[in-house]
Amino acid sequence: MKKKINNEDIIIASHNEGKVSEIKDLLKNYDLKILSSSDLGIDEPEENGSSFEENALIKASTTSMLSKTVSISDDSGLCVNALDGEPGIYSARWAGPKKDFLYAANKIQESLLKIEAIDYSAYFICVLAVSWPDGDYRIYKGRVDGTLSFPPRGKNGFGYDPIFIPLGHESTFGEMDPQFKHSISHRNHAFKLFSKELLIEG
Repeated sequence: MKKKINNEDIIIASHNEGKVSEIKDLLKNYDLKILSSSDLGIDEPEENGSSFEENALIKASTTSMLSKTVSISDDSGLCVNALDGEPGIYSARWAGPKKDFLYAANKIQESLLKIEAIDYSAYFICVLAVSWPDGDYRIYKGRVDGTLSFPPRGKNGFGYDPIFIPLGHESTFGEMDPQFKHSISHRNHAFKLFSKELLIEG
């Protein structure tokens, strides 16, 4: 087991500003110096894995090796049950080169209408990889179930947040106060496991 991570640099292996901001907020109570791949000018590697776990580890391990620093990366996505789990690991790709998630949301709605789906249940999954320069790593998983709602509602969050209503709630992630959304999100579940095992609260 690796020693606790405390009072040291940690690199978020992502260029996604929304994701980086959310991760920094989740880690704000820890004595860490947090940077991102963008801050260091490190390009994101190609995510050619066949699972969330593989893609998260590809990003974290590559960034850790290049930066010689502990690196973390999450691979997350929206899985729609009626679409056999799509878009899943291809959630970002469904948004196209311009990362247009309104386009992606419309694509999901069109796909559901095409098959005349009555089941709009879906879930967000987050797999967090923590990697050390020596090649050691840890994997943590979080998930939140819910249902899809169209048209998109709310301007908070990012990605598919405006079309996802978590179970037990009436608002989409996009309508929720960001702090509240963070407290119940799939990313929060994964980061809680990570924090409990490896971090020291400051």
